[in-house]
This record gives sequence, structure tokens and C-alpha cells, in this order.
Amino acid sequence: MIEMVEKINGAINGFVWGIPMLVLLVGTGILMTVLTKVFQISHFGYWMKHTLGSIFTDRHITKHTGTEDKSISQFQSLCTALAATIGTGNIVGVSSALIFGGPGAIFWMWIVAFFGMMTNYSENVLGIYYRKKNEKGEWSGGAMYYLKDGLGAKKGMKGVGAVLAVLFSLFCLLASFGIGNMSQINSIAGNMKAAFHIPTLATGIVLMILAGLVILGGIKRIASVTEKLVPVMALLYIVGALVVCALNINQFGAVFASIFKGAFAMKAVGGGIVGSGIKLAITWGMKRGVFSNEAGLGSSVMVHSSSNVKEPVRQGMWGIFEVFADTIVVCTLTAFVVLSSGLVDLNTGEVLSSSEGSALVGEAFSKVFGSLGPAFIAVAILLFAFSTVLGWSHYGTKAFEYLFGSKATIIYRVIFIVFIVFGATMNLQLAWDLSDTFNGLMAIPNLIGVLTLSPVVVKITANYVQRKIKGNKVTPMLSAFPEIQKEQEKALDESD
Repeated sequence: MIEMVEKINGAINGFVWGIPMLVLLVGTGILMTVLTKVFQISHFGYWMKHTLGSIFTDRHITKHTGTEDKSISQFQSLCTALAATIGTGNIVGVSSALIFGGPGAIFWMWIVAFFGMMTNYSENVLGIYYRKKNEKGEWSGGAMYYLKDGLGAKKGMKGVGAVLAVLFSLFCLLASFGIGNMSQINSIAGNMKAAFHIPTLATGIVLMILAGLVILGGIKRIASVTEKLVPVMALLYIVGALVVCALNINQFGAVFASIFKGAFAMKAVGGGIVGSGIKLAITWGMKRGVFSNEAGLGSSVMVHSSSNVKEPVRQGMWGIFEVFADTIVVCTLTAFVVLSSGLVDLNTGEVLSSSEGSALVGEAFSKVFGSLGPAFIAVAILLFAFSTVLGWSHYGTKAFEYLFGSKATIIYRVIFIVFIVFGATMNLQLAWDLSDTFNGLMAIPNLIGVLTLSPVVVKITANYVQRKIKGNKVTPMLSAFPEIQKEQEKALDESD
């Protein structure tokens, strides 16, 4: 049975992650970058000031909403989104990219991230613009809503928008058990067994109980946990990686050379890079880049839409920062730790260790921290992956809500929690392959929505730039729905 599932999944995975899919993924990012006049670069200082900078200067960004308010703060939405994106992809994913795609895969991860910033930006702008409130008074937004109410509002596209919205929700539901649950839990269980000899079943049961205590409390409890967990775990990992990089700084010239040569197959050994050609470097770099930052999947927009923000562009800028922090910062640090450790031949790209996945990164850390290295990575995997499970439980909940209504979401949450035990004991490769497959399937309807609604993103962005950056008096574009537009305008006036 498992062999049959693996064969079917392998065929689907190969089709989904073919060159046309990668072209669609990166092409969407390129288009949005061009249409927004390279917003991620031209307004770099502005979006950094109003994301990372605002955490320290604007109390409204971090201030908790009242108990009667079902939304969460902008900082909580970022932390929950980062909780879902900063996961095993930043450690196991980077390691896999290096093993199967060579050092050049890192260059293509950067490319995906650079253009993915504007894909994620566009998703969040559309998510806020087309979001609605459910029966519980919670904001509900995501690709399913801008497909149904955005694409579906175009002439002759009502049926197409509705069908794509349902397909996206179904794929998201399935992906939540792959990328958001089993692959994450499997990595935790494997590392706990290798580092501390804890049985995988025991790990699965403990994590199921802990996750249940948080997930059953809904988005407010999830956000409350992630806003405390994410900054601490990210800071600890970044500091540890920076220490390793600082001690190996003399290798950085060779590391950069290896990455750029590998990206374009300039270093040949027997006709190609060891274990890789340019196609493998591109494919693995892009696949693992998307798995890590999720730009193009339409996933994180579901939690960003739960924010108490009024301006679509403000939440869009948090989307840019999310991809920047995940891939440009965390993934790059992981790659440099491994490449500068002596475990990879920088001339050929060959991995000189039999270790795979997180074990390879742990071995790299052990070069500096000794026996504490693998333990450090095991704890990092535990925190990163568990936080990803929490974030993705919300994504799956929103997809389930769209399909079956908000009252039925308790059913999904219980099933999701139970599947944590299965994730701890299942085959690792199958878990990762399932994740890749459903990632790709999610991306297709979402990217169709982003591409067809790109003029809306451009108008909203231009409107914001006119008002907030150039200081012109223009009516804000806050929602596609007149009643929500009026409500948000009033709230915006009061906050100003």
C-alpha cells in the first residue's frame, strides 16, 4: 500500500514540480516586482521601518486586542506566519538542497526569495482587501476569498473563481497534514531519538498533548504562544549560526564562489557538478526555497488576514519581511554554516559526510560546539517544527471553515492533533514527498488568483504610496466591500 502511495505521489510530484510550475512560481514574483516598480528594493528603508522598526517604536503593532475583539495584533500575525514558515525547511530543507542540488541551489533559493517577497506581498494585500468576518466575528481571508470574490467578480468568471477557491481549500487542507504536520513532527521525532534516545512514539504522544492544549484554544491562543516562542527560537538559532560563521569567516570567499559557480554549472566534474547539474541546482533550490518561505502557496495570508490592520499594504510589507527573515537570513545562515564547515568540497560541490538532513547541520555545528552541536540542532528543530505545526493548524482550520463552515472546525482540529502521532512514526521520505506535492497543488490556483488580480494589487499599492509616502489626499483603498470599506475608513481616521 505504501509503495503504491509513493509511486502515485512521485508521479504527481514530478508533474507538479516540473519546469512549467517553477516558471509560473518565479514568473509571478517577477511580474509583481516589475508592476510594483521593484517595491522590495525601491522602498526597502520604508518597509523595514514599518515592519522590524515598528516593533520597537509603535505600540499599536504589538498591543494585544481586547477579549471581545476576535482579531490579533500585527506582530502576532507576523509571529504566527513566521512560526509556520521558519521550520524544518530552514534546516532539513537547506541540507537537502545542498546534498541533492549542490551549493548552487542556495543561489536559486535567494532568487525565489527575492521575487517571492513580492508574491507574498501581493497575496497579503489581496487577503486584507477581500477578507470578511465569519459568524464568530473573526476575520477570514486567503486565496479562497480573493479567488471567489475577486476573480469570480470578473465577467464570466464566477464559476471559475468558485471552483478554484474550493480546489485551493482542498489542497490547503491536505497540505496542512503534510508540510504543516507530519513532515515537521517526523523531523522532531527523528532528532529526539538520535540526540536523546527518546522513542518516536513517546515524542509523538507528548507533542500531540502539547499541540492540543494550544490548537483547541483557537487563533488567539496560537498567536499568544507564537509571539513568545518565535522571537526566542529565531534569536537563539541566529546567534548560534553567527558564532559558527564568525569563526569560519576565512572560508566565506570560497563559499560565495562555490554557490555562484554551482548555480550556473561553471565547476564541472565529469560533465557536471558532483550530484548535480544546473537543472538539479535550480529545481532543488526553488523547491526548498518555496518549502521554507511558502511564497506563492497562499498559506500565510490566512493568518495575516486575521490581523487588526486596516491598510492592505501595511500587511503586505509584513509579508515581504517574512520572506526576507526566513530565507535571506535564516536559510542563508544555515547554508553558510554547512558550507564553511569543511563538510562540503567547495571546488566540486561534493558533500564529504554521510550525514543527511538535520544531522548534516548538527555535524557542522559540532565543529565549533562539539557534542553540543547536534543537541543544539535537535532543540532548534523541536522549536522550529512545533511552531510550524501551530501555524499550519490555523491555515488548515481556515480552509476547513471555508468548505464546511466555522462551527465544524473543531472536527478538523481534533483530526489534525491526532495525526501528530502518525507523523512521528511514518516514513520520512514519504512525509517530505507528500509535502512537496500538496505545496505545488496549492500554489497553482493561488498564483492564478494573484496573476489575474495583479491590477488590483498595483492600484492599492499606488494608492498607498500617494497617501502615505507622497502625502497626497486620496481616498484609501481598504476593502472590496463597501460596508467594510466604510468601517475601516472610520477606524483608520480614529487611529490617525
